[in-house]
This record gives sequence, C-alpha cells and structure tokens, in this order.
Amino acid sequence: MVEGIFRVGLPDGSARLAVGDTATGPSRLLPVERTIAGALRSGRHGLARLLGEATGETGDVDGARILAPVDIQEIWAAGVTYRRSRDARKDESTTADVYDRVYVAERPELFFKAPAWRVRGPRETIGVRADSAWNVPEPELGVVVAADGSVAGFVVGNDVSSRTIEGENPLYLPQAKVYDGSCALGPCLVPADQVALPLGIHLSIERDGSRAFSGTTSTAEITRDLEDLVEHLMRALALPDGAILLTGTGIVPAAPFTLLPGDTVRIEIDGLGALVNPVVAVGGRGPASAT
Repeated sequence: MVEGIFRVGLPDGSARLAVGDTATGPSRLLPVERTIAGALRSGRHGLARLLGEATGETGDVDGARILAPVDIQEIWAAGVTYRRSRDARKDESTTADVYDRVYVAERPELFFKAPAWRVRGPRETIGVRADSAWNVPEPELGVVVAADGSVAGFVVGNDVSSRTIEGENPLYLPQAKVYDGSCALGPCLVPADQVALPLGIHLSIERDGSRAFSGTTSTAEITRDLEDLVEHLMRALALPDGAILLTGTGIVPAAPFTLLPGDTVRIEIDGLGALVNPVVAVGGRGPASAT
C-alpha cells in the first residue's frame, strides 16, 4: 500500500488535508492547521512527515470531495523531455527544427502552466479550446518541489494542450497551454520516499461508452534528470510555498485523433493513483472538432 496526502472538501465547506491509500482514497484527517504550503516550506521531508500526523479522526472524510492537491503553489511544466513528445511537436509544427534543438540542449524548455486556483482536481472538468480543432491530453509525472528546491514528492498531472495553436507558431505556446481547464492534478501528493522510479504511466480515453484511445509509457523514457529540471526552474526564481513541475509526456495520440467534449480522460501512474476528468469545450467560437 502506498499512502498519499489528499486535499478534501468537507460538507461544511472547509478544506482539510487527509492521509489515505492512493488507490482507495483518503481515510484519516490531518490537523486542521496543516497545509501543503506549510509542508513544502519545511523542505524535502515535509510531505513525508505529514503521513505520521494523521489524527485518526475520520469526520466526514468518507463523503468528502477530493480536491486538487495544491493550495497556493504555482504549476510549471517541462517540454520535449521524451522522444515521442519531440516527434509529435515536430509533426504539428511549421518550424519543426526548434524541437530538435531543445531536445538536445543543455537548457530545458520550461513554461508556466497554472496558478493553484486554476487547477482542476479529480472528477472536475478539463477543457479543450473551442477555437482549436486538434487537442490532446498530456499525461505527466508531476514533481512536488519543496521551497528549498528539493524533490519532496510526486503527483499525477494532465497538461491539456492545443496542438493546432502551438503548431501554428511556437510563440503561441502560452495560448496552447494556459487556459481554463488546461491543467489537472490528483488524486494526491505522494512523498518521494513512498515510491521508486521508474514508474509506468497509463492513459485511456473513453468516448460514447467505449475506449477511443489508450497508451502506456514509463518515466524511464524521460531524457532529462528530474533534479536538473528543478534546478533550472529555480535558478532565478523563488518558490517560497513550493511548486509542482510537470515533467513532459511520452504518450501523444497520433493525428487525426483529437480530444472531444464528452470524452473522459483517465491517467494512472503506478503507485500514485488515478486522475479521471470529463472533457468540456471552453471559449466562445463553437465546439472543438476533429481535423
């Protein structure tokens, strides 16, 4: 059994941290004053220490809603860290050589993905842009970064992306990556000492009651060192409340497959649990459609 730190919404409207099995969910509440930010301010072992602080109080945890496991953290992301991601972005782009160059460069591609308040949790809707005809989920291992730059834990992430917009011009990356419903995390944060890398990553997409796509990869396929990615992120950036760094995707559905409103995306990473989200269209220019 692997245990993680969940953030839950209780019936009285309050949010609390809880501990539980990553496969079955939260079972024991943590003291009311405990926060994700507080744990990450205390360094590498802050999340792990929370596992030993569960009070045994169950309260309304059985009927609680599982929230995104962040409170005030920024979410960042790395790109072109898997060969599959490089190849997919070359295929979509009118300037394909930039992806070859960043794939082998010393400096990784890093970009801001979302503030904590914009992150969607388990069972909450993720979005595809209505002004983009080609959209994909990106299942990713998220590194939980402590304030001192150490790796405190891991989490399942979905870096939903518009391949249409990014393919038009790499300078459109923020519009392709940052919009309502483009980032989901969950179900919980798992302290780094609870799992051993590499981990398998599994994606499935359900459409109209049947499986429309599935794929599997492993974090062993990441071409960048995780600590090196974190070090580049923090070279000139203070993260006093910690952060989540998504580490890139090794599963990219080939064209012409596109994510559609009404689909359900399930991402599971070995030991970290499963993140499941329904898909809706966001924006104001008509429904997203396949190319």
